[in-house]
Order: sequence, then C-alpha cells, then structure tokens
Amino acid sequence: MTSPRVTVVVATRDRRGSLLRSLSHLDDGAHPVVVVDNGSADGTVAAVRARHPAVAVVELPSNRGAVARTVGVQRAGTPYVAFADDDSWWDAGALDRAADLLDAHPGVALLAGRVRMAADGSVDAVTRKHRAAVLGRTPGAPGPDVLSYPAFATVVRRDAYLSVGGFSPLLFFAGEEHLLALDLAAAGWQQSFADDVVAWHDPAGPPGVPPQRWALQTRNDLLVDWLRRPLPVAMAATARLARRAPSDAAARAALVGWARRLPAALRQRRPVPAEVERRFALAQRPLSAPAAR
Repeated sequence: MTSPRVTVVVATRDRRGSLLRSLSHLDDGAHPVVVVDNGSADGTVAAVRARHPAVAVVELPSNRGAVARTVGVQRAGTPYVAFADDDSWWDAGALDRAADLLDAHPGVALLAGRVRMAADGSVDAVTRKHRAAVLGRTPGAPGPDVLSYPAFATVVRRDAYLSVGGFSPLLFFAGEEHLLALDLAAAGWQQSFADDVVAWHDPAGPPGVPPQRWALQTRNDLLVDWLRRPLPVAMAATARLARRAPSDAAARAALVGWARRLPAALRQRRPVPAEVERRFALAQRPLSAPAAR
C-alpha cells in the first residue's frame, strides 16, 4: 500500500456543526486528517471523536488562532499538508493532483487551489485574480505565480512551511497568509496557482465582511507592512488608517490593535528584498477588469 503524501489539517473553534459537515467530505480514508481544536466549548472534540474516529484530534487548552495550523503541521507525518477550514473541503482527487505537482516541482513550497463556492459553484474573487496571472509565471512553475491566497485553499510543502515558522502568533488570525507568502518568497521558494486543484468553500452568514473581522484583517495588514515592507509603505498605510479612525469604529479598533502589537512587530521586522516587495505590491492591486469564468 502506498504511503499517503498529504495530510489535511483543520483548525477550529466552536463550529461543531460546520466542522462535521466539512469532515463528511474530508474524512474519506484517502488522506490522514488532523483537527486542531482551539479550546472549543461546544462539544466539538467529543463530536469529532464519536463520528470520525479515524481523524486525529489535538486539543489545545486555549485559542491560539492560526498557530493551531502549525501544531497540525508538526503532527503530520507526510511531506505535504493541505489546510482546510471548518467550512471548506477539497474536491475528490485534488490532493493527489497537488502532491503530483509538488513532487514534480521541488522548488515550489505552496500551491494555491481554485476556490469554488458551495452555494452555486462559482469561483471566488481571489481565484479570478490568480487566473489573470497578475504576477506572471516563473519558467518551469506549475502555474501562475501567487503571493496572496486563503489558507484553506493551499497545499504546502511541510518542510518549507516549518522552515519559515508557519503562521505568526503576533497576527493570531485574519490575513495571516500575507506574512507567510512574503516569508516563503524571501526564502527563495516559489508559490503557484493550480487551477485543477479545487477547494470548496461554504461560509455561513450573510455576504460581506463584518466590522469586527474587517478590523482584525486591517490590523494584521498594517502589522505585515511594519514587519516586512519598506518604512514609507508602512507609514503611509498607518496614516490612511489614522485619518479614517475618528469617524469609523472598526478603523479605531484596528488602529488600537496595531498600536498594542507594534513594539513586537518592530522587534521582528525583517524587510523583504526589493523584488519581493514589488511583486507583493502588484499582487495587492485590484483587477482592472473581471477575469473570464
């Protein structure tokens, strides 16, 4: 019997129903699955163990945010790790395809898959940007270059992920992928889009970004600027947020959260090479026109 090449790692907290729905797709016997629970109080751990005994469960005593994924990666015994959220899953055959691509391209640390929405099968906005190949394509790479992606749609080379420290405890959660992308790129790794590696997303709640999530995302985007980007970029982004804060509660929350973490960010500051910065700035720009479906 062939040894598995990909472990699926899911970080979760108090999302028992949604997680069980995702595991009904992920726990198919084809790949090991590790669920890392961030201190849930809704019976998540017991429910997973009862309904999915083959799934390994790691109980954390408190909420460690995105760092829970790194705990799962450390637990994995395979060369590649696919992340999933408690509202996402991978299409049948997607992870074998990802493993084949990573086997064939040893310089690639991360594959970002195509994201399809469970509600109607459409692709999300990030996938449309990836298909537009705004960063071009490195010769010999399996697909267009990427420097931005949702974690749940990525398959990583385990050793590469761990070599850059994984997701940052400083950011905790929301937008933590940007720092990982910059650190992998600065370390010389390729990151590519794979259109035939499909992840499904079934988010709960109304469309749009709630103010609290926007504040966390904005706080972390600004911290990433101070951690890795040129000082003029970081200062300009801070000034824009400060101008918005007096009339916007979410902006004020983001600014306060950033200020509390700024001393730690400055201690960890390592600006990326100029070419990585140029490409990252390009990746952050909105598409000038919608890409073809």
